[in-house]
Amino acid sequence: NHTTVVEFVLLGLTNSRHLEIILFLFLVIAYFLILLGNITVISITLVNHFLQTPMYYFLRNFALLEITFTSTFIPSTLYSLLTERKMISLPGCFLQMLLFFYLGTCTFFHVATMSFDRYVAICRPLHYTTIMSNRFCLQLVLACWAVSFLLMFPPTIMIVQLPFCGPNVMNHFYCDTSLLLQLSCTDTGFIEGLMLIILIIIIPGTLIVTAVSYGCIIITILHIPSSTGRKKAFSTCSAHLMVVMIFYSTCIYRYIRPAQRGGQDSDKVLSFFFSVVTQMLNPYIYSLRNNQVKQALKESMLRAFS
Repeated sequence: NHTTVVEFVLLGLTNSRHLEIILFLFLVIAYFLILLGNITVISITLVNHFLQTPMYYFLRNFALLEITFTSTFIPSTLYSLLTERKMISLPGCFLQMLLFFYLGTCTFFHVATMSFDRYVAICRPLHYTTIMSNRFCLQLVLACWAVSFLLMFPPTIMIVQLPFCGPNVMNHFYCDTSLLLQLSCTDTGFIEGLMLIILIIIIPGTLIVTAVSYGCIIITILHIPSSTGRKKAFSTCSAHLMVVMIFYSTCIYRYIRPAQRGGQDSDKVLSFFFSVVTQMLNPYIYSLRNNQVKQALKESMLRAFS
């Protein structure tokens, strides 16, 4: 009953119309590559029986997650850049915030799960099929979705119930939790503290799992007798680590740095990197550069055009 704000103004990525046109073209290309890459991963891992393994099961779920995650904000951002309409309704803002942070949380848990899968495959190859059974893989994926929901749902409900009396301007290109809290006309200290605790559990927590897994993988790779085998393994591992480092470093600095309140232009740049750039790279780094996937794509194309 105290809420007087009915919509928010998202200032977007830039105030320059020329830069908006450039960003629009870049985002169109980025979104097309995200959709193309991830749909290809989902399709090829479903139809090719050689790719019916735990690794590709996780990659298929990760690809689906990436499509849904980026679709929560890229289409609306493209519409805003094209029409210069920067308004979003209060319910629309809440829905975008919920989906963005729920799916973003799922992404962290999926990355940790995939790194654990690679650890078992490389460091415990004799026990891989026993440990990574179909049932256990399903349980891991369901746990990622369920735990993410349980972590993000309580603070989201609290934010939705906050009164917003104005101002209603956010210096961002999507509805960000920290900025919403700043715009509320009541004390939000408890919610901010709760969000910080949850983010510390999510981001550094999954980073520890990912770092330990890749650390063990690197140690195992160093013991490979063949220099060619070591080089090939390091090439794959280094590409994965590059994407993981960009993703985690930008998220940590954006959401867990001391006394962060949000609203600076640098925050938008960091958000753009972890929400667009890394998502665009993921299907090509994790899946489409894999020799098995390349071979499956070639076979599918030959059958299609024969």
